[in-house]
Amino acid sequence: MTAPTSSDGPTVRLGLRANAGQFALLVGVNALVGGMVGQERTVLPLLATDVFGITSAVTALTFLAAFGVTKALANLAAGGLADRFGRKPVLVAGWIVGLPVPLLLIWAPTWGWVVLANVLLGVNQGLTWSTTVIMKIDLVGPARRGLAMGLNEAAGYGAVAVTALVTGLLAERFGLRPAPFLVGLAYAGAGLAVSTLFVRETTGHVRLEQTPGAPAKPAWRSIVARTTFRDRSLSAACQAGLVNNLNDGMAWGLLPIFYAARGMPIGQIAVLTAIYPAVWAVAQIGTGAWSDRVGRKPLIVGGMLLQGAAIAGIAAGSSFAAWFVAAMVLGLGTALVYPTLLAAVADVAEPSWRGSAIGVYRLWRDLGFAIGAFVVGIAADGVGAQATIAIVAVLTAASGVVVLVRMRETRRLPGDAPVPASETPARA
Repeated sequence: MTAPTSSDGPTVRLGLRANAGQFALLVGVNALVGGMVGQERTVLPLLATDVFGITSAVTALTFLAAFGVTKALANLAAGGLADRFGRKPVLVAGWIVGLPVPLLLIWAPTWGWVVLANVLLGVNQGLTWSTTVIMKIDLVGPARRGLAMGLNEAAGYGAVAVTALVTGLLAERFGLRPAPFLVGLAYAGAGLAVSTLFVRETTGHVRLEQTPGAPAKPAWRSIVARTTFRDRSLSAACQAGLVNNLNDGMAWGLLPIFYAARGMPIGQIAVLTAIYPAVWAVAQIGTGAWSDRVGRKPLIVGGMLLQGAAIAGIAAGSSFAAWFVAAMVLGLGTALVYPTLLAAVADVAEPSWRGSAIGVYRLWRDLGFAIGAFVVGIAADGVGAQATIAIVAVLTAASGVVVLVRMRETRRLPGDAPVPASETPARA
């Protein structure tokens, strides 16, 4: 699909090949976004116990709660702001907010400074990651959304994995501060520079994709209600996303402490911390494209069940080898789920309100970090880390059952029946 002229440039076309340059640039930007989280994955839980002397799991996970709440709210804001003011300004603003994060982590004299750094990191992640997701969906059009999300999330979580490993090895050799966080400082500077100088606006692609005669954009509160409750598929996606990030928060905040308590050295903890997002990153390139061919629902249900089994395996394991295999399976299960949920939301939402719907979905998904911090922290203090991990396994599998019962297939192939009028959102 091509428009001869546009305010965004002389020619606007939809499709991955037609927009390969900008798409590849945004993949690189999202790798830098993921790296900002990766700088914390191995080091920060150990910083809580070894530097600040925190023994309570609830207190140690306050950084994760702060990150989750602010990222969730920033996701919600990012979608609406991107629809209203354009994508690029939101992306640049997110990088400006992220610049102080590594410096705060390096200089933090108390744990409260670490929590503040994670408030800013949450805003950075919500604005930048949401916007790169929306911009890639804008560029590729409806046919290749699964592949686009697979590539986007692969870049982000591949950088999480690599950075978690690198910063863990730096911490083992040079100490927990400042060396690991200098990597994050380099990421933030590069992300701001590339986003400001080279990324182009994609709202022209949204106008091109908009179906002639499509219903007017619903009111914002109607989009929130539909995405959260009214639409069966969207609401099922929201709860699955929340539970997915609840278990990811457990992996981020609790597992390094769990491994360390069993005598695992920092280098091996870094490997275990990195292999899960590494498998997730690589596999979701294929799983995103696979969902374009076979549909979204089977991959989401299967992925949630596979995650539950892997987390149960971590709880039952007692050796590096067992935990390594379980972490790989957890990464594979997450790869089935993560890009597919985003693609499913994009399937249902009209282009005019797609950014807002993705923002609402990501609000609920990333609240999983905050909810997980409290649930996991309270449970770990009460019944111990191993039992808590088992509880998270059960919650994850149950979420897959909810998707099985509640979600309709959202991927529409040529020849499919049209969407019933009752499923089209009305203007509030």
